[in-house]
Amino acid sequence: MTLEHFKMFALATAVAVAAPTAAAGQQVLPSTVAMPVVSLPTVGTVAAIYDQFKLKPMWFRNGAPTVAATQLQQVLRRARLDGLQNGPELAVGVDNAVRQAASGNPSDITNAEQTLSAAWALYVQAIKRPTPGMIYAYDVLKPQGSRTDQILLAASNAPSLEQHISSVAAVNPVYSRIRDAEWTRMQQTGSLDPDPRVVLNLERARSIPAKGRFILVDAGSSRVFLYDNGVPVDSMKVIVGSKKLPTPLISSMMYYIVYNPYWNAPDHLVRGPIAQKTLAGGEKYFNSMGYQIMADWTSNSTTIPYSTIDWKAVQAGKTRIRVRQDPGPKNFMGVLKFPFPNPEDIYLHDTEAKIRFGDADLHQSNGCVRLEDARRFGRWLLGSDPVAPGSTPETQVQVAQPVPVVLTYLTAQVTDQGLTFLRDVYGWDQPGAAQMAMAAMQASRVPRD
Repeated sequence: MTLEHFKMFALATAVAVAAPTAAAGQQVLPSTVAMPVVSLPTVGTVAAIYDQFKLKPMWFRNGAPTVAATQLQQVLRRARLDGLQNGPELAVGVDNAVRQAASGNPSDITNAEQTLSAAWALYVQAIKRPTPGMIYAYDVLKPQGSRTDQILLAASNAPSLEQHISSVAAVNPVYSRIRDAEWTRMQQTGSLDPDPRVVLNLERARSIPAKGRFILVDAGSSRVFLYDNGVPVDSMKVIVGSKKLPTPLISSMMYYIVYNPYWNAPDHLVRGPIAQKTLAGGEKYFNSMGYQIMADWTSNSTTIPYSTIDWKAVQAGKTRIRVRQDPGPKNFMGVLKFPFPNPEDIYLHDTEAKIRFGDADLHQSNGCVRLEDARRFGRWLLGSDPVAPGSTPETQVQVAQPVPVVLTYLTAQVTDQGLTFLRDVYGWDQPGAAQMAMAAMQASRVPRD
């Protein structure tokens, strides 16, 4: 395959990247979030990078293909799982280029070398796309190193190209386990196309860190996993968002914990159950819950007398107020709160209703994540028992090192028997559904005064 032929394959792939085919009977939902533009490794780009950086052959040694060249073909054959629809065709093109290079003609070898590099760059760009619909608190949390020059320089400078390919293509342990299980199934059944649900799960798994210490909240299985050195060392049940109010896809950082937290009621809860119960129970009910009406959303806000509020107007959405719940035995945050930057005011927290963790379905919250054992979670985070330094509300204590936290939704689960699927509570195992949910969440976001 010449570089010109590869370019045609690459351009066709641009439309196919991250566009899994819907299974028969599935409705393809329109995406409300624009897909990121992939910087295609064109003929001129690859040749110019080799020339500019004086790159030596990576895929050929003394005119003969290396093990890495065969490894690349294997990676491309399964690349539909990674959202690269033309992966198998590119693998054939790579194989043809390698065969042509066997002629020993220097121009054929150069052509093959750059064809393989272009194919590798396109593959890496496919697996380094940001997860569609995911909220990244910081740009640095998005997959990095997707420029063609970055990809080829990293490969060229790797002590072992074979190990480099394995490491990059693995993405992260969660991703690779799901992909490997589906690839095994495809080979056993002779299937050419992956289950579309798997491709969507892999998209949502793509932003999980590959190594280090991090927190992984999986709303699909209603569990949080605590990772050290890229290995899960603990997990526990969590109560996550309901079907109506799903826990969003978020990648952020956790910098501190909060003892004796206030609970600031979301606007939809103030208009909904709080207004309804207050109209039924009056000021006695309102005070018994430890609620306060705040003048604004600032940290030093003053309170407003209960008697000044028209609760029917609040319920009708004509009047907006901030309701804050004081720390205490009825506080919905319990005694510990674990915030992290995100525009949806999502956080992890303790809960006073421990009995709920015995329920069969833990998709019950308004989007935030309730921890089965907040003290155990805090102990892992701090490295010591989370003991409040006093009774002062909203006491913040920094963690020694900021910890990445990823909220995702995985219905594909790897077992000893192979790949199984959990119930798709959110309906996100259809193309575009998660993006639509995130866009609707953003559109309904109520600005704080």
